[in-house]
Amino acid sequence: LLPQRDGAMTWSKSPAGSGTTAVDVDADGSGDTGQARLRELGYKQELKRDLSYVTNFAFSFTIISVLTGVTTLYNTGLNFGGPATMTFGWFVAGAFTMTVGLSMAEICSSFPTSGGLYYWSARLSGNRWSPFASWITGWFNIVGQWAVTTSVDFSLAQLIQVIILLSTGGNNGGGYLASKYVVIAFHAAILLSHALINSLPISWLSFFGQFAAAWNMLGVFVLMIAVPAVATERASAKFVFTHLNTDNSAGIHNNLYIFVLGLLMSQYTLTGYDASAHMTEETKNADKNGPIGIISAISISIVVGWGYILGITFAVKEIPYLLSPDNEAGGYAIAEVFYLAFKSRYGSGVGGIVCLGIVAVAIYFCGMSSVTSNSRMVYAFSRDGAMPLSPVWHKVNKHEVPINAVWLSAFVSLCMALPSLGSLVAFQAMVSIATIGLYIAYALPIFFRVTLARKHFVPGPFNLGRYGVLVGWVAVLWVVTITVLFSLPVTYPVTKDTLNYTPVAVGGLFILVLTSWVVSARHWFKGPVTNLSG
Repeated sequence: LLPQRDGAMTWSKSPAGSGTTAVDVDADGSGDTGQARLRELGYKQELKRDLSYVTNFAFSFTIISVLTGVTTLYNTGLNFGGPATMTFGWFVAGAFTMTVGLSMAEICSSFPTSGGLYYWSARLSGNRWSPFASWITGWFNIVGQWAVTTSVDFSLAQLIQVIILLSTGGNNGGGYLASKYVVIAFHAAILLSHALINSLPISWLSFFGQFAAAWNMLGVFVLMIAVPAVATERASAKFVFTHLNTDNSAGIHNNLYIFVLGLLMSQYTLTGYDASAHMTEETKNADKNGPIGIISAISISIVVGWGYILGITFAVKEIPYLLSPDNEAGGYAIAEVFYLAFKSRYGSGVGGIVCLGIVAVAIYFCGMSSVTSNSRMVYAFSRDGAMPLSPVWHKVNKHEVPINAVWLSAFVSLCMALPSLGSLVAFQAMVSIATIGLYIAYALPIFFRVTLARKHFVPGPFNLGRYGVLVGWVAVLWVVTITVLFSLPVTYPVTKDTLNYTPVAVGGLFILVLTSWVVSARHWFKGPVTNLSG
């Protein structure tokens, strides 16, 4: 039962009340089960439905982008636990992430809409809680996505800074180190190019998405083989699989505590796969292909990501030197690994710089796909009237692209990076929402599915059968666990400069969203609304 914009009510064939499996046959003459299901959920087809399963998978795989996450947080992995934490922690985070992905895929199959998480929360929480549940989930999802785009594109700007430094002589050879103002200018230019690309027709985005997935896949294999092969000195298997680095400058020496903090690299990398859900209104047979896109992106990323970690770690020699700000890369560990590997073999680090270029292209595509996912979420959320100036943001152009939503996403991601000019601590607090905030949005509809909707949830073509509730509870408990763990102090003694501001940032977001609900939104926001006439 969905409210129309004029306040009237209309019945759709709700899976919650049908007692049968959600639609998997053509019901509107389109020949596409996803489009038929979308109409049953109360929405007309406005975006061009032209993406295949491969392209849907490609967007999530490119946003997960192991080259992006592992490269940018390799310092964290080395500092907290080192090789043992990265090689085994990757599978710990990967296994639990898969439970989250499986639960999301099951719900996606039943409700294949661009709104994704917030729409699922609305349909699974019951009439009484539907508006509030979708409001909280939607804002955590959208702000989390903006934070992901911010962190990805800013990390690319920082990598470009390091590439220029190494190309001009290195940190100890008079190389040019771009200022924070130049870095933010890089960030702005990257976002501008991403907005321009995302303004193109979906057929172009489909091509870029598939190319990006191929680049990420091939890039991992090239680097995991080339770097250790070129290095004149390699780490032993014992070092790679068993060495737990407890020598850090953070004042933390408890092995379990160190291992937990080291998981951040893995968990940060394995995010963004909700993109497959947000692209379902543009994916053929989305009730089947959307869920498969989610699961495929996670599983393949786990395999190739582990290979990348192993390949790079076999080229690691002295951990303290790699983390030192006095090395040639200024403390950027992976850049120093690449640079030293080639310099030790050929007397020049040019090959290492080329390897960094491969990573930079992968991060660029990651940011591009992230903007794509952001814009579809903005489009869907504003279509349901949840955002200020909603009629502006859900408009589509002649190419059936939500053009205003694209440029809004790029602009917000630029604004979220501006605190870096004043304090990197403030910036890191903001982008911490990229992991914790986004995973909270992932967990909420799963929680409603295993509690309020446990008895009346009707799955789509992809489902977990009798294991759905069990897997869902494991997923929810994992999100609760990482929310607590990643809010713990990362440096002792704790001062205003070393405080982990993650709980402050996430708590602040919750207070803002809750306050806006109490003061205003509860009076007018009714959750998802149909845009079908009649």
